[in-house]
This record gives sequence, structure tokens and C-alpha cells, in this order.
Amino acid sequence: MRVLGIDPGLTRCGVGVVDVGRDRRAVLVHVDVIRTPPSMALEDRVLAIARGVASALDAHRPQVVALERVFAQHNLRTVMGTAQASGVVLAAAAERGLPVALHTPSEVKAAVTGHGGAGKAQVGAMVARILGLEAAPRPADAADALALAICHAWRGRPPAAGGAASGTGESATPAQRAWAEAERASRRGRPVLAPSGGAR
Repeated sequence: MRVLGIDPGLTRCGVGVVDVGRDRRAVLVHVDVIRTPPSMALEDRVLAIARGVASALDAHRPQVVALERVFAQHNLRTVMGTAQASGVVLAAAAERGLPVALHTPSEVKAAVTGHGGAGKAQVGAMVARILGLEAAPRPADAADALALAICHAWRGRPPAAGGAASGTGESATPAQRAWAEAERASRRGRPVLAPSGGAR
């Protein structure tokens, strides 16, 4: 499966593409961060993100797009920028007939580190380890985009209650169990992790 992960943001929009096999082995295909300065007109910033996302979609032809779910937090400017970038991604994917999967930050962190409250440094380190990289992709938006892609590819669908693939069986890994709990919490509408990070 080829997945394009997007960590949406108006100032920095992380873009990461990974190929993941049936054995869950992940390979880096592409990673980038689309940057737009606050001094640029809003419409030009949105256009730059749209062009960058379209370029990645057309160049790498993923089967699905994994996008961070927009969630409420105290910084309204951050929420607005994230929502604007997310809208661009959704439109670009729909134009190409690609499905879009939304994942919360907690789901992603649990999938790649085994802990829904992991910090950015932990996420970056695990992304590097999973992809066999010498160091975590920089800035953190790049690592987060790759983590989103990995999370979606590893996610799968639970075949039966209590099965290992559902993350609740005895043979499930700590990461799978943590991810399953994060997903259950998000379905109940209960926040798993307090939002962090500054304006993007």
C-alpha cells in the first residue's frame, strides 16, 4: 500500500509518502515540508499548499491519503490555518478520486510509539527506526506526516472481537493495544491527549 500522509498547517505543511507491505515493513518514498511565510497573502499561501500537495499526489500516486484530523484547541489562529490546509488536501484528493482517512494525533502516536501521549521527539525517533533512517526527518512536521502514513497503513480493520489484529488479544503488541484504546476513546468523543504545539 502506498500512503501519502499530510500534517496540515499554513506555515508548515508536512508531506510524507511511504510504501508498506503486507508484513508491515515500511519504506520511505518521499518527504517534504511545504512552507509559506506569514507575510504572504492568505490566498497565495493556500495556493502554494494546493500546488505542493497536487505535485506530491501526481508524482507519487498514492492509493490513499492520511490526514491529521482538525481538533479544537485554544489557539484559534492555529485551528484556522490547519483547517484551511486540510481543505486544500481534501479537495485535491477528491479531484483524483482518492479516499482520505482522518487520524487524531493520539491515534498516530499510539500506532508508531505504543503511547498516545508520546512527544514529538519520540515520534520522530520511531519514524526513523521504522523507516531505517539514520535520523528523524526534520522539521517535526515531516516526521509527523510520515507517522500519519505509517499509522494508516498499519491500522487495518479488526476481524473479530478479541482478535490480535484488533489490538486487544494476547498476541497484540503494546503499540497495537495502545492504538486500539486511542481509537475507542476517539469514537466515544473523549480526548486522549491534550493538544500541544504552537501556531502553524
